[in-house]
Amino acid sequence: MNLHPASVEQPARNGADSAGFASHYVVPGARERGVLLVCDHARNALPERYGTLGLPESEFERHIAYDIGVEQVTTRLAARLDVPAVLSCFSRLLIDPNRGEKDPTLIMELSDGAVVPGNAGISREEREYRLNNFHRPYHNAISAEIDAAVAQGTPPVLMSIHSFTPAWKGVPRPWHIGFLWDDDRRFSDLFIAAMQAEGGLCVGDNEPYAGGLEGDCMDVHAVRRGLPHTLIEVRQDLISEEAGIAEWTDRLARALETMIAQKQISNLHQSG
Repeated sequence: MNLHPASVEQPARNGADSAGFASHYVVPGARERGVLLVCDHARNALPERYGTLGLPESEFERHIAYDIGVEQVTTRLAARLDVPAVLSCFSRLLIDPNRGEKDPTLIMELSDGAVVPGNAGISREEREYRLNNFHRPYHNAISAEIDAAVAQGTPPVLMSIHSFTPAWKGVPRPWHIGFLWDDDRRFSDLFIAAMQAEGGLCVGDNEPYAGGLEGDCMDVHAVRRGLPHTLIEVRQDLISEEAGIAEWTDRLARALETMIAQKQISNLHQSG
């Protein structure tokens, strides 16, 4: 099952399982720029062996399967800034790369009202298969990018790109974009200030969610390594179409280009 929007030509992928389904792909970039992009929920695709996990295909157009719009924003941002990016290729319904291996929501049997038959009562062997073939290769790729940047003398700041639903449980969400953090808000503060300076935006500070979840992507790769980071959440209706994707890519790129040019990015490593 391969429902992801194929709007960009993808680089060669690696981390494929025995059937050739790639766990992730890496967009190359200049590590000396000091930024690494990650995209945990880029696609809604599944290897053929899983079918639709027993779900109607319509469920794969919802946020429970992937983060709408983020793959295009991430790849375009990486290209414009010439920075590396690591993106997952599998639906979060298979296994969630933004959860720790011991997190009870790693493999969801129920997600926002949708029962997932293919995840019910899976064996220990199946759980390990999903970890070994999808979850771990994705995280290994992120670690490899960080290690290469550090070895090069330019430890990166990490920027994780997500999107959120316009309403939750019937309650509209006013934020256009939010920045999530746990104890380290250095990078988030830079971005919050940049977005607020644009005017006309409702900018979330640890909204629509609170940052910080043990074992999640930013915890593993940034918090534990002392790297500045932020998790960005863009409202999905703003990046569900081409015009919005272009607008938000440009907005984020302009902010980052200024931070890089003014050495605010490199200075973050000295302020922790």
